[in-house]
This record gives sequence, structure tokens and C-alpha cells, in this order.
Amino acid sequence: LIPFQHDELDDWRENFKGVQYFDEEKNLIITGAVDDVWFNLDTEELIVVDYKATAKNGEVSLDADWQDGYRRQMDIYQWLLRKNGFNVSEDGYFVYCNGISEKDEFNDQLEFKTKLIPYKGNDSWVEPILYDLKETLMKDEAPESNSKCSYCSYVKKTLMI
Repeated sequence: LIPFQHDELDDWRENFKGVQYFDEEKNLIITGAVDDVWFNLDTEELIVVDYKATAKNGEVSLDADWQDGYRRQMDIYQWLLRKNGFNVSEDGYFVYCNGISEKDEFNDQLEFKTKLIPYKGNDSWVEPILYDLKETLMKDEAPESNSKCSYCSYVKKTLMI
């Protein structure tokens, strides 16, 4: 694997610009700012790479429920690049840096343990969700909140509804 070279790579990495795809049927522009893209010389496929950082005791992984968003993020990046005509591997990687907190002194230095976590992407859910998204956006009223939705619960508690 080598770093992918492309004239638009800097734009793809920029928040609020990113890799873009305009879905004419739904009249939606979908974007995502990738962290990095590698190129597989053997398969001539793009590999999406996402960087994560934390400082926690123990080994980092992608096993927690709240990390589903990380996996969905990777799926969308892969989908966006495919929609832009690129040959994209379902293989992606998370480069996860975990700050070492067991040091006796800080001395203005942060040290990390870095772990490369492979991920098999699956973007089959993206387009069906876009139909639901468009339908929801076009409604005159917001949908009912769902007690199983953590975002709905947060808003309800925050706004004291």
C-alpha cells in the first residue's frame, strides 16, 4: 500500500468540502471528509483510512456500540469514492492512537501506542437510508421521537420536553 496521489485529495480531506456526490434523483449532495486514502498496487484499489485518537487504559478496539458511527463513517467514505468512479476496496483501516497515561512525568510530551485496525466495509445500507433521509427532510413536521434513540433522549433531557 502506498499513499494515493490525486489532485483533489486536499479538498477530500477538508471539512465541509470533502469527497462529494450529487444524487440527482434525490437532489441531495452527500459529502465526507476522509482522513487518508492509500492505493493497493496489487489490486489497483483505493483503501480508505481513518485516524482516531484517545487516551484510555487498555487496548483500543472498535467493539463498543458507540463506535458504530466510526464504521458507518468508513462505509460512507467508501461509497462516496465509488460514486465518483473509483475502484475502492471493501478493506479499510482505522489507525487508532492511544495516549500513554502511565508515564511518571509529562515533560510537554505526549506518547502514543498506535494500532492498525482492519475493517471490512459494507455500503449496502447507504442508498436506502438516503431515500428515508430525503423523505424525512421533505416533511412539514419533525418525526416523533423514539425512546430507543440516544439522540432523541438527549434532546428530550436537554430541552426538558
